[in-house]
Amino acid sequence: MDKLGTLSIFIQAAEAGSFVAAGQRLGLSGSAVGKAIARLEEEMGARLFHRSTRSMALTEEGSFFLDTCRRIHSEFETAQAQLSRSQATPRGQLRVSLPLAGMLLMPTIASFMAAYPEIDLDLDFTDRLVDVIEEGFDAVIRTGEVRDTRLMSRKLGAFKHRIVAAPAYLVANGTPDVPEDLLAHRCLHHRYANSGKLEPWPLVRDGRELKLDLPQTTIASTLEPLIYLAEHAFGITCLPPFAVASELARGSLTSLLEDHLAEAGTFRVLWPSNRYLSPKVRVFVDYMATSLFAA
Repeated sequence: MDKLGTLSIFIQAAEAGSFVAAGQRLGLSGSAVGKAIARLEEEMGARLFHRSTRSMALTEEGSFFLDTCRRIHSEFETAQAQLSRSQATPRGQLRVSLPLAGMLLMPTIASFMAAYPEIDLDLDFTDRLVDVIEEGFDAVIRTGEVRDTRLMSRKLGAFKHRIVAAPAYLVANGTPDVPEDLLAHRCLHHRYANSGKLEPWPLVRDGRELKLDLPQTTIASTLEPLIYLAEHAFGITCLPPFAVASELARGSLTSLLEDHLAEAGTFRVLWPSNRYLSPKVRVFVDYMATSLFAA
């Protein structure tokens, strides 16, 4: 078990890129991690890291050893999980990456936490393309297709955006009946933080894409400001359905042009490919798949 512990320290140091960061993940001091790595290098008879005062990187031998350690660690976790009765009660820390808009998924996340109180969530909100395995995530929720062959995925649901406005705005400015009417309205747009591009409004007519040069009254890189501005009658915006579900339910926003919107995206949950899915990841994947679009 001591050897496995040392291998775990090495894996964390390699993934974190520093002894201090690895120690923070493991609850150890940076010096304790450094000493464990030094002992491992002595036992292996090979230098595993190139180290300087400012940086640390794996040697060629270290990269080879990291792949081997991951396989050993995965095999051990698989055997441990299969032999353990902990499958009946999923527990432990679950590290999940969500898009910035994932803040709006928090009602579903919160209900998962209530259902599985012995699972501790570590949530990371970002729109950048994370490396699930290298950065140590247990699961990632994203839209779009899966390109990383090292990952398993499950579709959580497809969705159409909703074009919405406050009743007070519509009283003052009129209600658009066809997409072209939007050209005369104040349009509030979402800009992707990672690319800087505006998210297109998926307008269609008779099933065919309809491109309009819509007014750009306000632009925001997150969804919450657009919801706020729309609720306070500053204009019309186009957002994912989960982002405005509560506002539509209580009537502070009204849905428009529903027959002129195409299916815009697919939510997926991704996780590292293993022969055995740990209980905490399994229940998270199942819960999100059955609950996220249940409403």
